[in-house]
Amino acid sequence: MGRPIDREEDVMRQYELVAIFPIEEEQHNSGREKILADLSGAGVQVEKTDELGDRNFAYEINKRRRGKYVIFTINAEPQAIAALDKTFKLNSNLIRYLFVAPNRR
Repeated sequence: MGRPIDREEDVMRQYELVAIFPIEEEQHNSGREKILADLSGAGVQVEKTDELGDRNFAYEINKRRRGKYVIFTINAEPQAIAALDKTFKLNSNLIRYLFVAPNRR
């Protein structure tokens, strides 16, 4: 009979990716470029990128007290997010990251 067209896992959804990079300019730029390459390689559409600048951490992370925050607004399928999660764990220029799905109503 065929697959239903509106299957939940095949729908592109909007997400926000919050990424924290080292404050050193070279590490920040190479980490940011690696993230963008990984996103495009996974078939993710990047709508917007917001640089929030340097921020202090509430506690020390990987012997660091500050980081550069960047928010990527993206459109992706849910299974692409799971694959990117594994890829981002290997990026040494990424201190922390978080995928956030805005509320759907």
